[in-house]
Amino acid sequence: MKQWILPLLAFGILPLFAAENKRELIDCNIIFEQRKSEIIQEIERIDEQQQALQALQSATQNVLDQKEADLKKREIALNNAQKEMEEREAKITRLLKRNEEVLKQIRGATQSKVGETYAGMKDSKSAAILETLPEAEAAEILFALDTKVMSKILAKMTPQKAATLTQLLQKGPPFEDEKESQQTSNAIPKNGENNGENAI
Repeated sequence: MKQWILPLLAFGILPLFAAENKRELIDCNIIFEQRKSEIIQEIERIDEQQQALQALQSATQNVLDQKEADLKKREIALNNAQKEMEEREAKITRLLKRNEEVLKQIRGATQSKVGETYAGMKDSKSAAILETLPEAEAAEILFALDTKVMSKILAKMTPQKAATLTQLLQKGPPFEDEKESQQTSNAIPKNGENNGENAI
């Protein structure tokens, strides 16, 4: 009897198992389909984000490239301006040197003419004239003269004046009288100081 029961049970239970397995399979398919659409949506969202990121990277790279190009242009313009300034500076330096040379030649010619004039005069007359001039100018004229002529003129001057001019000549050009420069600096009011005219 047991032999009959087992095949009957097998035939009765197997269809039940099969039906249950079929139900579970259908449930899995439904879940899979639901998950599949969710996964597809997630993949689409990730693709959109990736495309947005690529667009942002491309835009950022374009901005960086533009800024780099602008920076290079500015650098080139700055280098050109610097070269132009250096060229102008060199030109100005050359012009200044040339002007100084011309000025020296003019001064030399003037001093030689003045020197020739004083050298052609009598020592006593030259000495009298030079004593009346400001000391810096007298020293400049004496400096342009020949040593023998200078010594003869100094010999005809008062000892005090000759000593002062000799001291100036020893210092050498430029012959600026210290007293005159101090008087000039004292005469010019300093910033913040009032002149006597402005005083109340």
